[in-house]
Amino acid sequence: MENKVTKDTIIIDVLRMNPETAQFFLEIGMHCLGCPSASGESIEQACAVHGVDADALVNKINDFLAKQ
Repeated sequence: MENKVTKDTIIIDVLRMNPETAQFFLEIGMHCLGCPSASGESIEQACAVHGVDADALVNKINDFLAKQ
């Protein structure tokens, strides 16, 4: 699996790529990482619910993953 995410990437898949990415979700108030929604919700869907810019979060996660 390539270590790059898009707005369509499911949250649990991001966490499987690197569990340390949880910090970025927690920073913006997504504290439901263990709930069933994380298994089926895309980054874009979660950002819409939490009022967060999905593009900014994707960029932040991809910058982090690129350094790993």
